[in-house]
Amino acid sequence: MYQVIVLPKALKDLSNLDKSIAKRVTDKLMWLSDKIETINPLALKSNLSGFYKLKIGGYRALYDIDHIKKIIYVHKIGHRKEIYKY
Repeated sequence: MYQVIVLPKALKDLSNLDKSIAKRVTDKLMWLSDKIETINPLALKSNLSGFYKLKIGGYRALYDIDHIKKIIYVHKIGHRKEIYKY
C-alpha cells in the first residue's frame, strides 16, 4: 500500500468541491493507494508528462508516484474540462 499525500494546491481544490464529490475523490484516492501496484496508471503527455490521471466520474486527480518511497503525490483535483490547464 502506498501513502497518499495531497499537496496544498490539491487540498484547496478538494475543499472547493461539493462534499459528496469530495468524498468520492477521497474514496478513490484511498482505492488508488491500495491498488497502485496492480493497475496501469494513465500517464499524461505534453506539458503534463510525468503526471498521471485518476478518473472520478467527471473529475480528475493529477498525481505522480515515488515508487522508491511508495508515495503518491496528488497535485491537482478538478473537473475534466478544467484540470488540464495546470
